[in-house]
Amino acid sequence: MTAAGGFCKVPLPFATPTCSKYRGGGLISISPASPSPSPPALRLSSFQGLRLYSGRGIAVGATARARAGVNGASDTASFEPYLEEMDIVTFLDPPNDLIPLDPNSYNPAAYLWKKIGDIPEERRHRLLQLLNPRLISIAWEIAGTRYHDPKLVNKTASNILSDKDTSTPFQVFNCRTNGGPSLIAWMKYFKKAIFYGNNGNTYGRFIGGSIMGHFSNQSSPLYFEVTQTKEVMSTEQPCDLAYEFGDGLLDLDEYPSHFPKPVKHPYPFNDEVVIYIRHIGPGVLVGQAWQEGKKLDQVPQKLCGEILMVKEYAP
Repeated sequence: MTAAGGFCKVPLPFATPTCSKYRGGGLISISPASPSPSPPALRLSSFQGLRLYSGRGIAVGATARARAGVNGASDTASFEPYLEEMDIVTFLDPPNDLIPLDPNSYNPAAYLWKKIGDIPEERRHRLLQLLNPRLISIAWEIAGTRYHDPKLVNKTASNILSDKDTSTPFQVFNCRTNGGPSLIAWMKYFKKAIFYGNNGNTYGRFIGGSIMGHFSNQSSPLYFEVTQTKEVMSTEQPCDLAYEFGDGLLDLDEYPSHFPKPVKHPYPFNDEVVIYIRHIGPGVLVGQAWQEGKKLDQVPQKLCGEILMVKEYAP
């Protein structure tokens, strides 16, 4: 992402800027030329401290970290984000002083899909640290505009259902949410593995990363079935997939190596929990978890905040 002279309008989901001409979706302007041979500073009103390194890498200042939600000890990015990654943060949380464009002139989901595609696969996992739960929720909403475009709606973030390659035992995704009830507080950061069953169906399981998560991995592995679904039952909003947890007892003869045998789910996962999935970019998904309940008169409620899922890079 570079900047040059001139002015243009850049499409963004909520407010969009009148800014220096960009290439690759950048929302920056280069400061006036200086006789100093050092690289020019890149200035952005909402990202003080953004500075170019070696042509592409950047270091993020305190304001940028605060907006990205990585100012906590456990969330602090231990890397120097690249401009492509910070494009996503700016796109989801633009400065208030940007001039909005006509929302009918572009599709925000298409723009987000392209910007995620600009990030090399081996770096996409960094979005888990750069995007806080509020921005993940915004990503879910933006992904909803994808269904307005017949061409875009056919794109998928993963070929897990369309190309059942038996030589690949499973696909792993790294995930982030804001946790939820104390019973599932270990779910702030976790992994999920998607695999093919010998009955032709697709399944998955959640793998916790904390101490409580490791205990749950063996005592109560959280298995679910992957199904194609077009609508979130509780809200009637569009989606692509559903992870149905059921009672946890899968009728399978074989499991991937080192996967534990399924047992009945503990509460609340035994109370008709379903996670609805939207594709938002290559290798990236966002989900909403709902506890729909076994009782007919039970009102469905969200189990936790939205969940960002990034496919693990496998060279």
